[in-house]
Amino acid sequence: MLIGLLCVGLGIIGIVLPILPTTPLFLLAAFCFVKGSEKFDRWFKGTNLYKKYLEDFVRDRAMTRKQKWTILLTADAMIAIPFFILDSIWVKILLIVVVAYKYYYFMTKIKTIESHQV
Repeated sequence: MLIGLLCVGLGIIGIVLPILPTTPLFLLAAFCFVKGSEKFDRWFKGTNLYKKYLEDFVRDRAMTRKQKWTILLTADAMIAIPFFILDSIWVKILLIVVVAYKYYYFMTKIKTIESHQV
């Protein structure tokens, strides 16, 4: 439950500070609450944060184009740090594969919905 609350807090900060990925943090919080406490799970699913950022994804496995690009580009920024800092070619190749798979998954496995539906 503590990890879930921490993720909710960081996700709220991520709404204002674009370097933190809001939706993945809220997904992790939802997962933690489902596993940790039925009370916290009900509370979180009743919040406007859950309804705005996760409800469509959980129900339909769908996101708006803006949500997808926000997650993808934030993750790219985080992956770029070790990519440029580390000298290992194998780590760099692994990071490139992760980025390529991430784009493949988001573009082919998660439906895109219009933003007016969110």
